[in-house]
Amino acid sequence: MDCRVAAALAARLGGPWHVRTLGASGFTATGRADGAGGPLFVKTLPAAEADTLAAEADGLQALAATATLRVPAVAGCWIDDGLALLALEWLELRASADGARLGAALGALHAAAPAEGDGRFGWRRNNRLGSTVQRNAWSSAGGLDGWIEFFGQRRLMAMHQALATAGAPAALGHAVEAVVAALPRFFDDGHLPRASLIHGDLWSGNHGALADGTPVVYDPAVSVSDAEAELAMLELFGSPPPGFWPAYRATAGLAQGYERRRPLYQLYHLLNHALLFGGGYVAQSLAVAERLQRA
Repeated sequence: MDCRVAAALAARLGGPWHVRTLGASGFTATGRADGAGGPLFVKTLPAAEADTLAAEADGLQALAATATLRVPAVAGCWIDDGLALLALEWLELRASADGARLGAALGALHAAAPAEGDGRFGWRRNNRLGSTVQRNAWSSAGGLDGWIEFFGQRRLMAMHQALATAGAPAALGHAVEAVVAALPRFFDDGHLPRASLIHGDLWSGNHGALADGTPVVYDPAVSVSDAEAELAMLELFGSPPPGFWPAYRATAGLAQGYERRRPLYQLYHLLNHALLFGGGYVAQSLAVAERLQRA
């Protein structure tokens, strides 16, 4: 595989290249490529799955265009001899970002007006949340009705349908359907979701920092969504770094009802984990969905 990647890089970017395998990153093979235009971080998949890498490149470029959060620059995304490749700028990262700088940068992203969508929710293409296809067809309208349509159908019901196909318990599907039916209740405090470009899969494993402390995010699953959905994911498996919340609130604000909606938005990611990994995530998803019905 290293030889194939090196040959593909040479054909596309000029060579020679030396490629060292790094192992798996999520659901792709990865490597470090050193050459005249390097070093680069390279992801590969079979050509039949090229859209997965193309969607990731699209998301990184969309985030970069906002000039808010640092992302690895895309050096190229192409198919060569049956192999799909995504070549990214190699960045030396620390494991954890400075909380205040991450909060300010993420707040700036969420406060910026998305370049497309005209206030609706969605994205110009589907992308991947892990190996799951994330459905991003634009909502028919903006505002609260558009968000309820988008989150209910493209997020919760899409996961419900995928889980049903995979043989998940019927009780989980019934619980998700009940949550979708009750969605308007979670916005009875007057919260009006603002269409914001979000990273979409922002947990601690998908952000870090450069040596100078600049926060960096990667492995996106972008969409134009309610920013609260991003924050809920950031809290699903832990807490943001210290200093995050004051900086975020100062930049983008935060509605008082966020804590009530947080488990609602986390349910989407729990359902995805149930689909990908099964086990305890199925029971956890059912428990959260049942609590949401009583909220």
